[in-house]
Amino acid sequence: MTNIMVRAIVRPEKTPDVLQALLNAGYPAVTKLGVFGRGKQRGLKIGNVIYDELPKELLMLVIDESHKNAVIGVILDAARTGTEGAYGDGKVFVSPVDEVYTISTGVKEAADVKTTVAV
Repeated sequence: MTNIMVRAIVRPEKTPDVLQALLNAGYPAVTKLGVFGRGKQRGLKIGNVIYDELPKELLMLVIDESHKNAVIGVILDAARTGTEGAYGDGKVFVSPVDEVYTISTGVKEAADVKTTVAV
């Protein structure tokens, strides 16, 4: 089995819902970062003011690839606004993880780590 990293960019107000849903589904290890950016909507215009970079939260977790669909489903369900979703709800990116090292020991972990790993 192989590990993958799932990165989800979500609205800040949806972060608690996503984190709780992941915890409830058995994926407690998550790294959270505050980020700014824009998507297809190119920001937000309110009156004469254009906000071209909006605050978002970046959630990262490393899981066994066999859990990919479950984790993505949890994130999509918890991060979506309303029943239909809306522009600016975010994105989920998935990429392979080739190597994992524990900083305190310097030990390279096996490629088929069975538990979730916080990054």
